[in-house]
Amino acid sequence: MQYLSVAEAQKNVLESVSEQSIEMVKLEQSLGRVLAEDVKANRDLPPYDVSAMDGFAVRSVDMVEAPKILEIVEDIRAGDMPSQSLQQGQCARIMTGAPVPQGADAVIRVEETEALEGEKVQINSVVKPGNDIRLRGENMGQGDVVLASGTEITPGVIGILATVKRAQIEVYRRPSVAILSTGDELEGLDEPIDPNKIPDANSHALMAQVQALGIEPVMLGIARDDPAELREYLQRGLKFDVLLVSGGTSVGVHDYVRPTIESLGVQMKFWRVAMKPGHPMAFGTLGNSMIFGLPGNPVSSMVCFEYFVVPALRKSMGCRRLYRRTILANLTHDVRHRPGRTEFIRVVLDKKVGAYEAASTGSQGSGILLSMAKADGLMEIPADSSGVSAGDQVKVILL
Repeated sequence: MQYLSVAEAQKNVLESVSEQSIEMVKLEQSLGRVLAEDVKANRDLPPYDVSAMDGFAVRSVDMVEAPKILEIVEDIRAGDMPSQSLQQGQCARIMTGAPVPQGADAVIRVEETEALEGEKVQINSVVKPGNDIRLRGENMGQGDVVLASGTEITPGVIGILATVKRAQIEVYRRPSVAILSTGDELEGLDEPIDPNKIPDANSHALMAQVQALGIEPVMLGIARDDPAELREYLQRGLKFDVLLVSGGTSVGVHDYVRPTIESLGVQMKFWRVAMKPGHPMAFGTLGNSMIFGLPGNPVSSMVCFEYFVVPALRKSMGCRRLYRRTILANLTHDVRHRPGRTEFIRVVLDKKVGAYEAASTGSQGSGILLSMAKADGLMEIPADSSGVSAGDQVKVILL
């Protein structure tokens, strides 16, 4: 099977993704979910013109010259409703958020005034209409779509949902995800230390990557290099919306994942990607389930997750933005590259005046997990590049 480019493989994966069904959740359980409906304002906010500052509500026609002495006819606090309409030479003491009385069309900040004896105040500056007034409906107008379907629910979004009195909202269901590691060489987290074994870091790194998307995965454990045992584990995993299989996707005589998956009816979409690290990356579908065959080297597994699994899971959850955010940074050193595969270099970032600088985390071997633990992002070197030089601007995908 031909190696796909990273872009071709991403396109192939996303074409196989369907959005999850819709469910209703309570507002207090909605953080991190994705709206499956448009949300409209149920009133004007503010519901009337309000003061943006503590000060005095005035008629701008009275304030074409300063200083000027005005009569205070009313105190208006937030929550009060004005009882008088201002006439010539009058003003009202007003608090932030309080409604502006009829006749007033501007607010003077208290810092620009001087208190006098009796109910008088000296205004020390001229003012134009609309000064320090928040107009009715400035925040939202009744019937306005304030949150569109596909919006990720953040603390700020929850504030808006509470503002429009949505105690329950429709969101996309989160996909169910199972994680399986394969290989006789692996040592489970709860097993005694065996110097001849390799600790199973992949399952737990993938677990954390899935959890970072707000999904709690099911850990299936470790399937040994036995076709019958592997088949049993895979059958369990294929009951989930997404199955992540780490290891066993190479071409060795004891790499049983591919033939076993295919024997279970999985339609393989691709089996190799022109990327480094991560070229033995596989993807297939069975009905509505997606199966990702991730490389056994831990860095390769995590990089493939970022580029293929993240956008797939985000699309299935209804997100509009599928990929991680990227920035441009100036490279601090030369990086050689052999054309043919897109390469992803783990980098640390440093913010300088006007720009970011990117530097390699060190040795970039696909088994050196510390290079991923230290990384702020992944620097992308295009497949047709022969390398990048110190000072060149590079694209970095933020982790």
